[in-house]
Amino acid sequence: MSAPTEPAPGTVVSPRALARKRRREALGRFARDYARNRAGLFGLASLLTIGVLALTAPLFVDQAHLTITGAPGGSYQPPSPEFPLGTDNFGRSILDLIIWGARVSLTVGLLATFVSVTLGTLAGVTAGHFGSSGGVGGRVVSSVIMRVTDWFLVLPTLVLAVALAAVLPRGTGTIILAIGLTVWPPTARLVRAQTLAVEARPYVERARALGGGHAHVMGWHVLPNVMPVVLAQTTLLVATSIIAESTLAFLGMGDPTTISWGGILQAARTSGAISAGIWWYIVPPGLAIAVVALSFTLCGRAVESVINPRLRGGAG
Repeated sequence: MSAPTEPAPGTVVSPRALARKRRREALGRFARDYARNRAGLFGLASLLTIGVLALTAPLFVDQAHLTITGAPGGSYQPPSPEFPLGTDNFGRSILDLIIWGARVSLTVGLLATFVSVTLGTLAGVTAGHFGSSGGVGGRVVSSVIMRVTDWFLVLPTLVLAVALAAVLPRGTGTIILAIGLTVWPPTARLVRAQTLAVEARPYVERARALGGGHAHVMGWHVLPNVMPVVLAQTTLLVATSIIAESTLAFLGMGDPTTISWGGILQAARTSGAISAGIWWYIVPPGLAIAVVALSFTLCGRAVESVINPRLRGGAG
């Protein structure tokens, strides 16, 4: 392997080029450290496999077979070569339903996590910054934000999500909004703690002394330094969001016109498959939820161990 080329003596390297080089080196170190975590690699491989299946589902799943009138099989057929996971009460393939349902469940989980992480990051950075350098008015703003965060934190998340889903018009967007508005407080508290640590560093004090305003300090100095923590929290929250979506759909709060893993379980419950012992209608979607949630959790723990040197000893 050839050694990295160094600039010739006297060559002036622009700050932008130097910043790009440092980002590439940091990304390379991150990839090498992550590759040492076997559990993280397993989770990443599982997510990539499920993601590819979800994206390419229209290529090998006939959408007509997902409708009640176009079901290709008989009611409650057990697993067979034609239907590897059996059929539901309408004769639809359970395997096709699970593959197609991955599209909705993953989309809801990712978008709800984006809403939650965005809210939590904005609240945490704002509270941490103004709490440390905003004077009396800033401390008041920080206190108000954190009291609102604590109020959301002590409320039962599922109960609040159910209440929001029941009040708002039924649909996938409502589920995303209900989950995103209920699981952001832990992110806010975590980001606030990291922001307070960044605000105490010398280069932030120099930026303030040179006339940097609140927006400059938060956008150029604080936010880039809290993003690794936000990334780790994001991967962990996706699992929580997918489980929350499945729970809401199982309780009948989801969109009945879309197919999701929670919706499959809800249909199995309402059709009496649970009491009838039709296990192939219940176990596969439950396992799909568990596998995806576990995979995201493994990836999140691996990312956390990479960015937190104190956890690297337990990686793998």
